[in-house]
Amino acid sequence: MNIKKIASFILPLSLGVFLIWYSLSKFTPQQITEIKHYFKNANYWYVIISISFGFLSHLSRAYRWNFMLRPMGYNPSLANNAMAVFSGYIMNMFIPRSGEFSRALVVNKYEDVPYDKALGSIIAERVADLIVLGLIVATAFFIQIDILKEYLLETVNTTLLLSLMAGATVLGLTFLWFIYKTNTKISLKIRGLVSGIMTGVLSIIKMDKKWAFIAHTIFIWIMYLSMFYINIYALPQTQNMEFGVVLSAFIIGSFTIAFTNGGFGSYPFAIAEILSLFGVTLTVGTAFGWIIWIAQFVMLVFFGGLSLILLPIYNKNK
Repeated sequence: MNIKKIASFILPLSLGVFLIWYSLSKFTPQQITEIKHYFKNANYWYVIISISFGFLSHLSRAYRWNFMLRPMGYNPSLANNAMAVFSGYIMNMFIPRSGEFSRALVVNKYEDVPYDKALGSIIAERVADLIVLGLIVATAFFIQIDILKEYLLETVNTTLLLSLMAGATVLGLTFLWFIYKTNTKISLKIRGLVSGIMTGVLSIIKMDKKWAFIAHTIFIWIMYLSMFYINIYALPQTQNMEFGVVLSAFIIGSFTIAFTNGGFGSYPFAIAEILSLFGVTLTVGTAFGWIIWIAQFVMLVFFGGLSLILLPIYNKNK
């Protein structure tokens, strides 16, 4: 294993450990006891329900995948697709951003789908998911625009904010010029990535069952959001949170998954910080964030580990 691969595992994990230490170091012994009390008295029936929503979302993702593969002449079984999806998620828990590659490897090994085509279909899926996430972000922004504007005005110097926006605009335009007007190795690689994304978007538009694909995409994200939302009833202190607050926390949590190994450390930390903007105490936010993350972790480790065991057994004749 080379240094780059070791670093891709160690650095995100180290960041997660640091964020756990940093978040807990801010609490007094009494507050730590308070967090433990929230864990002890949480209603875990709601957590179990949230896990079922997560399972349905991943099952739908496995079914949706064939809408991309069938036009290319491949029709993997739902069982292999589902086990590929779950094994991909468990790989992400240990090696960040490796799940997509492992998914492609599984269907290549057991369903004879060429690796490049399998990976291309996964990238196209991610484009669709990114579009939906963008719509959710826009919705949350408009719902909470007054609170966010007030927060920014209170905490950020207006002149500094405008200067940063102007600087970001200049940097963005310079970056676009560099990408599309030069032929360096980096610019060519980024142009190829953009081209691949556009190809993915067009493949969705052109597929025969695009409306079924879109319906499954919407269902997947409804399940993701439901998995997060139902957990507010696990703690009495979070039961009355407004939907806009929950939506904002859900978005922040979604982005932190990529920072560390499956959001280890970064997910609960970010959830607690964003909820504190809306009046939720850090102790409650920390407990809430960890309850959700642990529920997701248990689900992915259980079904992911089971998938890794069952894949060679289910495909023993292949």
